Amino acid sequence: MRALLLVLLVATGCGRNEAVGDPSGSGARLINDTAREQARFDAERRPEKVVEALGIGPGSKVADIGAGSGLLTVHLARAVKPNGRVVATDIDGAVLDLLQSRLAAAGLADLVDRRVVGAEQPGLEAGVYDAILLAEVDHYFSDEVPWLKEATRALKPGGRIVISNRIHHRQKSMAAAQRAGLKIEAESTPVPTHFIAVFTAGTAGSK
Repeated sequence: MRALLLVLLVATGCGRNEAVGDPSGSGARLINDTAREQARFDAERRPEKVVEALGIGPGSKVADIGAGSGLLTVHLARAVKPNGRVVATDIDGAVLDLLQSRLAAAGLADLVDRRVVGAEQPGLEAGVYDAILLAEVDHYFSDEVPWLKEATRALKPGGRIVISNRIHHRQKSMAAAQRAGLKIEAESTPVPTHFIAVFTAGTAGSK
């Protein structure tokens, strides 16, 4: 879902500069399309359940891995304001530009740091994150286990890694987390198509 949305948004964004000052109202239509896309995503995916699983609030620092155009990032930013931070990572800087536009429209851009990272590295500094979110992204890694082990080093003591993905990826995601030494804390299925699993560092964080 996220990957498809990214492709659609990049295609839409190609004409963004042409819409500026366009008397035909193309810019307004683009804004309306973005709002409708967000509303549809929010209704179908119940992002408030992801925020709840992350356990974040005002002042928290959270990483949104493979953030894409920011459909979830806006909810994370609202949860950590006024003095928290979200680090939104992606391998594609152009997509993060779309994320910036979404955040700016929502008045949340100052709360989010965009970061282009390599495909196989978290790109997160050690010991500073209350939570790390992987939403529809872990199945893209060539090997999830070393990625997850590296990511645990970025957590504060007691921090969480939350994996949300489509149900058909669940078995692979859960097996990789177990091999990485993560401890399952909770799991839910807030919508029929997706699961949310909450992990803490467990033995991986003590090595």
